[in-house]
Amino acid sequence: MTSATLGVSTSPVEVTNISPYGFWLLLNGEELFLPFADFPWFRDAPVGKIVHVELPSEGHLYWPDLDVDLAVDSIRYPEHFPLVSQAVSQIG
Repeated sequence: MTSATLGVSTSPVEVTNISPYGFWLLLNGEELFLPFADFPWFRDAPVGKIVHVELPSEGHLYWPDLDVDLAVDSIRYPEHFPLVSQAVSQIG
């Protein structure tokens, strides 16, 4: 028996996987990885709040349950965005 082909995604952005190190977004067919080391706002967030992501405008992601806004370019080109969160690391 073969499975039916899945339908077309209705969302231009979705979280496809979460690991202990970060999570992957699928954005209009492009896969992006957000490591928790670089995006600490997500490290201790519940899965339901991470997967609730919106694309309010082209190039702008928003997690309403976490009140986190990110420019897509800050994920693609983190070296162009040297500012680092002041969040205190909980590792160790």
